[in-house]
Amino acid sequence: GQPLGPRRLSLKQVPRLPNMEAFLEEALVKVKRQARGCLAPELCFQAVRAATQSPFAAGVRRERELFQVLLSSGQAQALQYAFFAERAVRRWATPGGACWSSAAPQPVRRAAVIGLGTMGRGIVTSLVKANIPLVALEQDLENLNKGRKAVMLLLEREAMKMEGGAQTLDFHNPAHLQFTVDFDVLHDVDLVIEAVFENMALKKEIFHKLSKICKPGALLCTNTSALNIDEIASATNRPQQVIGTHFFSPAHVMRLLEIIYGRHTSPTAIATAMQLAKALKKVGVVVGNCFGFVGNRMMFPYVQQAVFLLEEGSRPETVDQVLEDFGFKIGPFRMSDLAGLDVGWRSRKDQGLTGPSLPAGTPARQRHGQRYSPLPDLLCEQGRFGQKTARGWYLYERAGGRTATPDPWLHNFLSQYRDAHGIQTRFIDQEEILERCLFSLINEGFAILAEGIASGPEHLD
Repeated sequence: GQPLGPRRLSLKQVPRLPNMEAFLEEALVKVKRQARGCLAPELCFQAVRAATQSPFAAGVRRERELFQVLLSSGQAQALQYAFFAERAVRRWATPGGACWSSAAPQPVRRAAVIGLGTMGRGIVTSLVKANIPLVALEQDLENLNKGRKAVMLLLEREAMKMEGGAQTLDFHNPAHLQFTVDFDVLHDVDLVIEAVFENMALKKEIFHKLSKICKPGALLCTNTSALNIDEIASATNRPQQVIGTHFFSPAHVMRLLEIIYGRHTSPTAIATAMQLAKALKKVGVVVGNCFGFVGNRMMFPYVQQAVFLLEEGSRPETVDQVLEDFGFKIGPFRMSDLAGLDVGWRSRKDQGLTGPSLPAGTPARQRHGQRYSPLPDLLCEQGRFGQKTARGWYLYERAGGRTATPDPWLHNFLSQYRDAHGIQTRFIDQEEILERCLFSLINEGFAILAEGIASGPEHLD
């Protein structure tokens, strides 16, 4: 029975809250922390703040100004480029003439994963989430039980995240997820992903076994991060069915899937691996076969340059800070600690860059006539492998801990190292850190393009 007053919200007074300023300050800190280096979330915040401080018409005007700033920003262009690049990589082609439009994938009704270490567990989790029935295989019961426990824990966590969603994870059903030590179970799978550690002899032994047991049409995939796909394929009687599927750690989280074709890999095999990437909701990128492929090959000079900066006077936390402020999710040293320093160490030993196989009299800071830093090797010799041992480039609260604290021991170790090699410490500014790390990354990208390992710049980006 009351008359209806004006109901237009824009004409109403903005309510004043007593602790408005404190609330907004706190919100800004949160936004800055969650969206490091990103313009848009901060400007969204400013638009909301304007709404609390000005009348409606003035607030809308402010919002439009902020939007115009974003519209013409480099970040908007970069994000649009990234959006279209992710879609462009679906249209793959190889120098041999195979391409996305003429190759048809094989169906994958049942898959297998060999090896339940960190990578294997993440890959199993990805396949379960994509609703692909699979077999998980380990070499002995002890490793199998350890792997099963870890996989179940991961899947419980994923199921919690999805609760209330339309999809549920059916991972207790052995028809969907089976754990075994028996290779013969693999006789009817459509696709196998090998995820054992980076050792060529071991991988060749497994692929030799697979080519005897798996049905003729089965696709044999290796989750190697650097090893030669052709050499692995040479251990089988079907090199056309062998392909690299390089997942990035943690495999159930990271969206990139690097798909590496060898000299004999068939177009069907590439198409099937790309179809798998799509089923796993990952971005599949088809690249050629060379040491480290694209991802790790570009990482190498980038991390190497970061280590050179330490030799010359910088600190791990300073370098990481600069790159994270620029917009990287994680700096090179925190990344090394997360991945494990021993992984790179093993690879450098295999390449004969470090360890007992080095000829006597090799200068400490040179290999094959190029500048080399033994710093990461020296840390590994001290048993500092990163998060897994609670110390690497940083100190952690416990083994497997996640919180990185700058380590006085390391700072001391660096200054002793510089003294031993007669290196003059100097102050290195942010711009030099950023340029040296980024330019090494970019230059390696150009080299990869020039060699035809990637078919376009979008693939690298």
